[in-house]
Amino acid sequence: MNANHAKLAVLLLGCLAAVLILLISSHHSNTPKEEFTMEDLQVKLTSATGKVPPQGNPLVSHKFGADPYALVFDGRVYLYTTNDVLEYSEDGSVKDNTYGNINKIGVISSADLVNWTDHGVIAVAGPEGAAKWATQSWAPAIAHKVVNGQDKFFLYFANNASGIGVLEGESPTGPWKDPIGKALILRSTPGVEKVTWLFDPAVWVDDDGKAYIYFGGGVPEGKDEWPDTARVMQLGDDMVSVVGQAQVIPAPFMFEDAGINKYKGTYYFTYCSNFYNGVRPVGSPPAGEIAYMTSDHPMGPWTYRGTILKNPGHFFGVGGNNHHVIFEFKNAWYIAYHAQTLSKAMGVPKGYRSTHLNEVTFRDADHSIAEITANYEGVAQLEPFHPYELVTAVTIGWQAGIQSELTSDGSLIAADIDSGDWISAAKVDFGGEGASLFKASVSEVGSAAAIELRLDSAGGKLIGTLQVEATGAEAAEYQAEVSGAEGIHDLYLVFKGQPDSKLLKLHSWQFEQ
Repeated sequence: MNANHAKLAVLLLGCLAAVLILLISSHHSNTPKEEFTMEDLQVKLTSATGKVPPQGNPLVSHKFGADPYALVFDGRVYLYTTNDVLEYSEDGSVKDNTYGNINKIGVISSADLVNWTDHGVIAVAGPEGAAKWATQSWAPAIAHKVVNGQDKFFLYFANNASGIGVLEGESPTGPWKDPIGKALILRSTPGVEKVTWLFDPAVWVDDDGKAYIYFGGGVPEGKDEWPDTARVMQLGDDMVSVVGQAQVIPAPFMFEDAGINKYKGTYYFTYCSNFYNGVRPVGSPPAGEIAYMTSDHPMGPWTYRGTILKNPGHFFGVGGNNHHVIFEFKNAWYIAYHAQTLSKAMGVPKGYRSTHLNEVTFRDADHSIAEITANYEGVAQLEPFHPYELVTAVTIGWQAGIQSELTSDGSLIAADIDSGDWISAAKVDFGGEGASLFKASVSEVGSAAAIELRLDSAGGKLIGTLQVEATGAEAAEYQAEVSGAEGIHDLYLVFKGQPDSKLLKLHSWQFEQ
């Protein structure tokens, strides 16, 4: 090697040494890799599926919920639903909903009708359920009554189409017990022998304290026009027994889905018409629509009036059965019903249903109900959301990529969170002074992550960033300063962190002024 070659070799070795020093220095810097700053992390935001801002329907998009029934209590409306869950074939593909495995009832609630809190599921039937004699729990109904000076809640459900059971609880969310250890109504019940489908209960507690249960469905062969399978029966004062004999409600083209309401002294019995495809007499309900009858007494006689809600296929391009409940909440009337909009958006419209909400108008002049238009828009938010109270993480206006999870202590949290997922709350009122601090309780943080707080969209104005560190299974509280959050805005909690890994589980959050 000559002198020039030697100098060149020394120069190259020096450059390599400099590069190694830089790499080592970077690797051992004062900022560990797991404490990276999120501000420069480019994250692809997850898209909302099913319920897309600013739409209100379906009510939730992280789970299904069919056959809704409503309870209004203490300033909130609680909706109880058949707990549809995806079923899979051996090859892993989603198959048609068989309904045979449903033994739980879902519960959500809201004070404003746009932001909904998930209360999880009630274990109703089967070995783990309160009613171990039952195998399924379909189409729930709920009633509240003060018994011996105490609030009591009675949850009625269908054990497939063979009978109706009842659970008793101490609050709208339980705990629940089986007060009689058997079915409340069977085909051996007087007046029920010829009911084809013994299911789909609805319950009414009248002004005098007397209660009534409505149920039934199905079409005996050759009786499409007058199935005569709808029934009404008086409940005992204890709400867990029946009195006398069930009476026939002569509902034309009856199929399923009993409903009962009282408006200004008139009783309204509502139901879903059957799918008979022959010629129907003029004035008969078309197939698969919500029809109604009126009476001056909770047990009839009844007068057929017409239909109020077309089949979901008319509005959303995917049909199926039609199931509803009408209720009054904060001086207005609403109808909750189901449609396969979420499963359609997921690409699996195979009988998995989600609850929707629209307004109802009663016409005082003739005691009629105006026809209802189902849509994705939903209803107006009744009041702003309050961020200065503790908020459970499964209180959701809209979300993308989030699932709810039950913890060992029985609480429900937001889980299955990836980088780019988000949760939002609609019309959050930060007030004139605004928020200065944000707190959140999180657990199972795999590596350093962040929750960005943004206004009006997932990519909107940044008002603060909550940095969280790796933590264990126990929940830990973190906080971050906030600025620029005044007035009323949609709030987005956007999760950022290492890609291709679950970031954390969110338990609750709250702002401070």
